[in-house]
Amino acid sequence: MSKAKLEYIWLDGYKPTANLRSKTKVEDDFSGKLEDCPVWSFDGSSTKQAEGGSSDCLLKPVAIYPDPTRRNGYLVMTEVLNADGTPHESNARATIDDDGDFWFGFEQEYFIMDKATQLPLGFPVGGYPGPQGMYYCSVGGKNTHGRDFVEEHADLCIDAGLNFEGINQEVASGQWEFQLFSKGAKKAGDEIWIARYLLDRLTEKYGYYIEYHPKPVKGDWNGSGMHANFSNEVLRTCGSKEVYEAICEAFRPVTKEHIAVYGEFNDQRLTGEHETQSINEFSYGVSDRGASIRIPIITVENGWKGWLEDRRPASNGDPYKIAARIVKTVKTADISAVTA
Repeated sequence: MSKAKLEYIWLDGYKPTANLRSKTKVEDDFSGKLEDCPVWSFDGSSTKQAEGGSSDCLLKPVAIYPDPTRRNGYLVMTEVLNADGTPHESNARATIDDDGDFWFGFEQEYFIMDKATQLPLGFPVGGYPGPQGMYYCSVGGKNTHGRDFVEEHADLCIDAGLNFEGINQEVASGQWEFQLFSKGAKKAGDEIWIARYLLDRLTEKYGYYIEYHPKPVKGDWNGSGMHANFSNEVLRTCGSKEVYEAICEAFRPVTKEHIAVYGEFNDQRLTGEHETQSINEFSYGVSDRGASIRIPIITVENGWKGWLEDRRPASNGDPYKIAARIVKTVKTADISAVTA
């Protein structure tokens, strides 16, 4: 008889920024298949998801990946359900209108923090490192901090079977980014959360922690975002500048609805500086990293066949909520007048 360790992972009920939670279930002779992961339960009163007098919440497995650090281990992403089997109010994944038509590529930025100093890597106690400019995609010990940690995280994600697409050091000292791509909005969210879980768990080994706050270092330092690259069949095939503009315009009247789910403290990052548009404005443009939505030059060069990049989501945003809102807006775009 073999024993398998299933790490059930879920999002708690803290608002507006949920936290990852997990616990291990040991199963005998486990097949490794999602359909053989049983529904489990947890104490919702300890995670702001239930009252003590009726505390049971359910964990419904929705995605499974091999755990690269544990013998016979698996990472099981779950949705939180109420005791009656209905989606819990904290369950944003269940709100995604996902038919597989939408593809997402998320660019997750973050700061690596030293537990001993409570500062980003490369920041001296009581002072600042050199101004930003030399850190982005840098090489060498003077400007590059945390590479061993970041490389190990990349290997873990790849070994877990995530569609991991790349890493780079970002503009500020101690700031990094990884990229993931998935066909399907729910799957894209699953993979970001699993990648974040692996990132957070790895910090336990290094004496670090991850800061997802979109503006942890005030002043002339870039904040952290989670740019959302997205497409559907229309964007991938239309070949029309007018269709792209009509879809972008659909985002304008619902700017507040998007900002509401794009992450806490995002007003500190979306100032109109440091490659952002103001949180109070909406704009789009080709190759414009200061716009709310960037139209990639590759999309234009391919004859207006490709994708769009929403640059507003913050690094601490919930990819499930972000994807759900983007899908909803794109589906309501009126392109009939420009496709007739």
